[in-house]
This record gives sequence, C-alpha cells and structure tokens, in this order.
Amino acid sequence: MIKDLNIDHFIKTFVTKRPESLLLPDMKRYHAELDALLTGKKVLVIGGAGTIGSYYIKAVLRYRISSLVVVDISENGLTELVRDLRSSGAYNIPPEFITYPMNFGDRVFEKMFRSMAPFDIVANFAAHKHVRSEKDIFSIEAMIENNVLRARRLLDLLLEFPPRHFFCVSTDKAANPVNIMGASKKLMEELIMAYSDKLKITTARFANVAFSNGSLPMGFIERLNRRQPWACPLGIRRFFVSPEESGELCLIASVLGESGDIIFPRLDETRDMIGFDTIARDLLGYLGLEPDECASEEEARQKALAMGEKPAVYPVYFFETDTSGEKPYEEFFTESEVIDYERFINLGVIKNSVRRGIEEIDDVFGKLRQLFNAGDATKADVVDILKDRLPDFDHIEKGKGLDSKM
Repeated sequence: MIKDLNIDHFIKTFVTKRPESLLLPDMKRYHAELDALLTGKKVLVIGGAGTIGSYYIKAVLRYRISSLVVVDISENGLTELVRDLRSSGAYNIPPEFITYPMNFGDRVFEKMFRSMAPFDIVANFAAHKHVRSEKDIFSIEAMIENNVLRARRLLDLLLEFPPRHFFCVSTDKAANPVNIMGASKKLMEELIMAYSDKLKITTARFANVAFSNGSLPMGFIERLNRRQPWACPLGIRRFFVSPEESGELCLIASVLGESGDIIFPRLDETRDMIGFDTIARDLLGYLGLEPDECASEEEARQKALAMGEKPAVYPVYFFETDTSGEKPYEEFFTESEVIDYERFINLGVIKNSVRRGIEEIDDVFGKLRQLFNAGDATKADVVDILKDRLPDFDHIEKGKGLDSKM
C-alpha cells in the first residue's frame, strides 16, 4: 500500500517545508572548525541505535574520527545501524568501530568504559521520550531512573576520565513542563549544569523528529503496513525537524557549544508549527487516499477490516485529546531564560540555565529514591516532589494515559 512513499521527500514537502536542512548554513559556516575538532578523535555514543542517536552518528561520520563506540540496549537496532552505515558508502567509518548491546547503567558498561577511556566526545541519547511513560508508578520510576539517576552515575564516571565534550539530549518539553517526562528532562538539565564547571557539558532542546522511531507519524506508516486504522488527536501542534536536522543540531551542540549551553532550533510558531491531524491528511493525500473519518475506534477498526485491496479511502478516528500530560503546543525556552541569537545562524542558545549545587540535586534524588523504595508510592507523590524542585512544572492530569488509545 505504501510502496511509493518517499518519507524524506514527504518530510521536506509537507512537514518541515524545507528543501534543505535548517542547519546547512551553520554546518557550512563551521565546517573547518568542526573538521579540526573532530579529526582523529574518539567518540562514544550512548543510545546510538535510536533515530536521533543514529543520525548524530551519521553527522559525525562526515568527518574523520579515529574511533567510534556505540552503546544501546537494542541489539537489533545496533545490527541495522552497522548494516546501514557499511552499506551506504557515504560515511568515513573509522578503523575502530564497535557496537555494544548493553545498558549504560550496568556494571559491564562501566568496565568497558574504564578499559577504553578517555573519549574525546561522549554523547548520551539514552532516554525515555514518550509522555505515555508516566502511566503508573512503575513506568515513572523506570523513566526517572533512565533520564536522571543513571545520568548522575555516568557523570561521576566521566569525572574520572574527563572527555573534551559531553552532550546529553533534552527536549522542548522541558520548557514549562506539563508531564513527568518533561519534568524529568528538566531535572536532568539541572543535574548536568551542576557538573558544568567540572566538565564541558552541553545539551539541546529540540522539536519532534519527524517519523522518528515510536512517533505518531511513524505509527501511521506501521498501521498502513498492517492495514490497520489510524487514530489521530485534533488540535495538538508541534515543531518538527527532520532526522538529518536532529543529528546535525546535536553535533553542533556537542562540539561547538560552551559549557552550560542549552541549544535549540530557531523555528517560527506561525510558519513551522504543524498539527498531527494536518500531517495525517497530507500523508493520505500523498499516497492518493482520502480520510474516511470515523466516529469511534470501533468504527475505524470495522472499516479497516472491510477494506478492499486498493482502497480509495482510509479509516481515521480523529479525536479531541483527553490524556494526561498533553500540551497543545511546544516551546523551547521560558520568559526568564536569556537567549543568544548571535552565535549561530539558525540556532538559539540559552545562556543563563539554572546551576544548582550538587547538594541540592542530591536532596531531590534522595527524596525520589526514598519514595520509590517505600513500596506505596503514587504518581501524585512523584509529581509533588518534582513540583517542589521545579516551580514551572504544571502537571496536566486527566486520569487517562495514551495506552488507552489505539
């Protein structure tokens, strides 16, 4: 059904509406500097099998690094990454290129790191990124463990073997967060800033990555492949970057940013923010289909079952969002943050990020650990602790999670 779909062309035409990368002017301006800073360097990428991590690697491999080590919990993802890179012929694969299917919080990671360190660049993309990960206390603990607590152990390890650059990915949902995922990433930002006088640390907040693994647009593709109906929220608008742009943004941030910088793409709310329902309609039109709008999930499922081999319409259930933590729009910075628009052409830099003492960070970590170990913790308890530490956190609770939707 989707044999003629060119995702890259669709993204450039209908989603970002940019025929060339947003970061192309900055990549050209700083090419010589990037080349000098990357040539011959050792790079460790954590979470490198995901969409952003893999495109970061592709951006790095435009330059002649000497060593690349990639860690990810997805063995299949690492296998595909290696096949992709070695089959394309477009990348400067270094003599030392090793992938490890392991969790960066495990002892075996520490053993590997101590054996191979120091690295010139360490970039961490291992994170829970979905709002749906706050469904209950168990999923919340796993998310905070991954996004925050393991990051602390990694930072302490880096202090023993300091890299030239450390980068840890954040999210636009960290600005005025309304869900626990965004709040966890905001706490992660405060954590790494507490180390920014000891290590050169940068991070990036950026838009949704169009058709990234696990995203709603990629879900549309998966549903088409299985001849299953779509479910799409109305009124939820997001900024989008292409996978290529996400990798380039993180490369620039990880190498050219100053310690403590939070870097984000310069996008315009009127021009660049787009609704998921618009993407759904445009994608169907791109494939020569019309949406068959349904009044319920069950109606959509029944219509999908009745579809012929070459349908002219496709069942879609458009609905008003009613799940916890969903923000109708996104933003990259708050009113209190000072922005530098001079350093880069199409990137902004937050220069006054909060830098708390490690004692303050340890205090909230201790409260979270105590809560999780108590055995009777609730989602509301976690929200209360995070609100106490993050005044801008205004959790949207509706008593329903995304796992209740198609």
